Amino acid sequence: MMSMMRKKSLRPQKSLGQNFLMHARIAERIALTAELAQGDTVLEIGPGTGMLTKELLKRAKKVIAVEADDALCIELRDTFANEIARGRLELVHADIRKLALTALPREYQLVANIPYYLTGEIFRMFLESQTQPRSMTLLVQKEVAERIVRSKKESILSLSVKAYGTPRYEFTVPRGAFLPAPKVDSAVISIRDISRKNFAAREEERIFFTLLRAGFAHKRKFLAKNLKDIGFRAPGIPEKSRAEDFSIAEWLSLARTAHTIN
Repeated sequence: MMSMMRKKSLRPQKSLGQNFLMHARIAERIALTAELAQGDTVLEIGPGTGMLTKELLKRAKKVIAVEADDALCIELRDTFANEIARGRLELVHADIRKLALTALPREYQLVANIPYYLTGEIFRMFLESQTQPRSMTLLVQKEVAERIVRSKKESILSLSVKAYGTPRYEFTVPRGAFLPAPKVDSAVISIRDISRKNFAAREEERIFFTLLRAGFAHKRKFLAKNLKDIGFRAPGIPEKSRAEDFSIAEWLSLARTAHTIN
């Protein structure tokens, strides 16, 4: 009876966007891609059944795993009882969006198979945080990874990521590697060298995102017109250029110009 209840409780919860990674070889490849060292602390979001957690524990000093699912937390505490007792795994029962990032250790790395519906929020949460991770290695929807790294056209998401670090498309993960199988393929994306070095001050960072949101606000309008709508004019913007055609270097230059004017 207990085994039947446990199996039922471990069914992926659609409300939490759960798709369990079921292939050990892929979990191993993700951990290798993260380039972890034995002294590293890793933050994992949504460990699920612990497939990736096992590989992270083989390579890092400590793993902090944040899981929102009640039943999974019970199972994970049983599966990793020894690692928890030795202090190598800290299992946090919480919604990642409510986690106090300031409590995380310096120089941690984020490695996770994240729910699709939280992708944008997680990127913003960690990249804009005062406690930025040293690197991020995430399993996301393939389309999102391609939009950030491979697309010839920029987007608010791609530019937001590139403002803080260097994204790289690592490898594709077929939909059959998950339970349940999603309707689309996934991909592993890494973001390295994360910092605020592109911004001279926090005000410049704020201006960057203000300009970015304004530039993409009305897709039918040209960039200069969109920026003019918020009272910003800068020389050198081609008359018929659009927000998606401007590179990260050009957007950062606009932010510096606006910061200087102000």
